This record gives sequence, C-alpha cells and structure tokens, in this order.
Amino acid sequence: QVQLVESGGGLVQPGESLRLSCAASGSIGIYNVGWYRQPPGKQRELVASITSGGVTNYGDSVKGRFTISRDNAKNTGYLQMNGLKPEDSAVYYCNLNRRGTFNIWGQGTQVTVSS
Repeated sequence: QVQLVESGGGLVQPGESLRLSCAASGSIGIYNVGWYRQPPGKQRELVASITSGGVTNYGDSVKGRFTISRDNAKNTGYLQMNGLKPEDSAVYYCNLNRRGTFNIWGQGTQVTVSS
C-alpha cells in the first residue's frame, strides 16, 4: 500500500521558517492530506489539511503562519511553516486519508524551535 515519508524537520530559531515535505509512494490525487503534530507530553493535534479538491483548513494556533499545499504530479504534500515559535516544537506527522476507505500516517519528523 501507499507509504508516506516526511522530511524537512530540524532545529531552528524563533521567527525562522521550515518547509516540511510528505512524499508518497503512490498517487495521492484522490486523497486528503493532513499535517498533525504532537508536542512532548501532549496529544496529537491538527495543524492543517487540504482536500483532494484543494480546500484548506488550519488549526487556530497556526493560521496566518503556516501554509499547506500539494503537488499531485509529484505525489507530495507540503507544509510551509513561517514565523516559528517555541510552542510549535513537536513531531509532525503527515496523514493521507479518504473518508471510510483509507487512512495512513508517515513516521514523523521532528521540529524544534529554540534559541
């Protein structure tokens, strides 16, 4: 089945930017793409999502700073993260889903925002 591999995480200072990628091993066009994160000791939360039709949704804490996108020709989803804050530090997970039929996760990539 389709597998997802996240990349692009790392250590940055507050105010800096990162671009996460979610590369799929197969076609993603019919699926919704989501980015979730899990800070240490906290529950997983939705960061952003984009439907197969291109409709986006963002968590309140990242609205205006993060942008989700997709390139179906490259079978890849992206999360552009600008104006990073220490509270953004978390493991970020990519999700690919289609209601009632499909739901898979990547392995996660660490994002650490610290001075």
